[in-house]
Amino acid sequence: MKAAIIYTSVTGNTSTLAEIIHDKMEKRDIVTDLIPIEDFHPSLLQQYDIVAVGTYSWDNGDLPMEMEDLFETFETEELKHLTTGVFGTGDSFYPYYCGAVDLFRDMLFVHTNLAVTLKVELTPQDDDLNRCEKFCDRLTQELAVVY
Repeated sequence: MKAAIIYTSVTGNTSTLAEIIHDKMEKRDIVTDLIPIEDFHPSLLQQYDIVAVGTYSWDNGDLPMEMEDLFETFETEELKHLTTGVFGTGDSFYPYYCGAVDLFRDMLFVHTNLAVTLKVELTPQDDDLNRCEKFCDRLTQELAVVY
């Protein structure tokens, strides 16, 4: 079983969340690659059983420009074998809180085996650690159902 966490971050909040999720996946003895979006190539998706996507939301809940190619790859490639999750950080002050998470969620639901989503207000806090644990539980439980 092999997993990837593909993420982007501007303020560091989403990268912190990605690192927390990475650590929790590794503690489950799942080989997990932590990949910033600028180091990712779409052909790599076929190597994984689990992919977690981490993103911030741009402007009024939009996808960040650097995540558009990944989004399109999920839409156009045959990736039903993947168990996926999406997570992100945002500020609930905005009307479309973590809107990019919702966009990925809706698309991944159609094109993959979407297991879980997670939204975190700004910087991950101690109470978010348990939510990250549950996120990883759902990712790995859904994979067990597929196999």
